[in-house]
This record gives sequence, C-alpha cells and structure tokens, in this order.
Amino acid sequence: MKQFKTLLIAAIFILGANQTISAQAKTAHVDVSEIMTKMPAVLDGQKQLDKLSTTYDAEYKKMVEEYQAKITKYKAEAVTVTEAVNEGRSKEVQDMEKRIVDYRDKAQKELQQKESDIMKPLMEKVRASIQKVGKAKGFQYVLDGSSLLLADGPNLTMDVKKDLGF
Repeated sequence: MKQFKTLLIAAIFILGANQTISAQAKTAHVDVSEIMTKMPAVLDGQKQLDKLSTTYDAEYKKMVEEYQAKITKYKAEAVTVTEAVNEGRSKEVQDMEKRIVDYRDKAQKELQQKESDIMKPLMEKVRASIQKVGKAKGFQYVLDGSSLLLADGPNLTMDVKKDLGF
C-alpha cells in the first residue's frame, strides 16, 4: 500500500510537470515592428504622410520667409515712418507670428490624425492576423518579440507575413 501511495504521488508529480511543460509550449512570439515596417500598405501610408508633410513644410517655410522679409523691411523703414505706422506694422508682425504658430500646430494635428487614420486599421489587420495564426498553430499566448528580453521559442513573424500576403 505504501508503494502504491509513492507511485501515485510520483504519477501526480510527473503529470503536473508535464502540464507545466505543455503550458510553456503554448507561447510564441512575433516581431510586430518588423511586420509593420515591411508591410506594403504601411509603406504606402508612409508615402502619403511624407507627401502631406512636404506640402505642410513648404507652406510653413513660405510663411516664415514672408515673415522674415517683412521684419527686415519694417526694421529698415522704422526710422522714416511715423509712430502710428510702426505700431500698425508691429501688430501686423504679431498677427503673422500667430498665424504661423497656428498653422504649424494645425499641420501637426492633421498629420497625427492622418497617421492614426492610416495606421489604426492596419494595426487591427496585423492583430487579427496574429490571432488567426496563433490560434491555428495552437498557441494560447503570442507576445511581441520586439519588447522581450529573451525570445527563445516559436517565432510566428514569417507565418503572419504570409497570412497578410507579403
């Protein structure tokens, strides 16, 4: 009877260890940043953002150059015009500064919104693909390998890329 208890305890211990090993085997990782940097739709979206940014930068630069030209002109003419004209010009320069700052802030917000509009659906698509591949391969957990200190296990990055079509 004592041998039976020992055998039963040993069997429970072995089954418990087996469950631990099985749980560890159901974890995989994927490099989301690699997928996102090489995904064709993300690259197309980045081109759109770059084009929009270039447009905003050109307009901003034009506004700043106009502002600087007026300041130079107004400084050169300051001693030859009346105090009232100088005050009007000072107000005009302040208004230009405000328009430039407002334009820069508006452009940054629009770029951030555009980036969000482009990237959010793509991230959802990647997330859905990771879930699909992970479940199909029998994994309970799929971690982002780019933020792991040790990623020594199944890597699903290539499978997710294949599922996304690139």
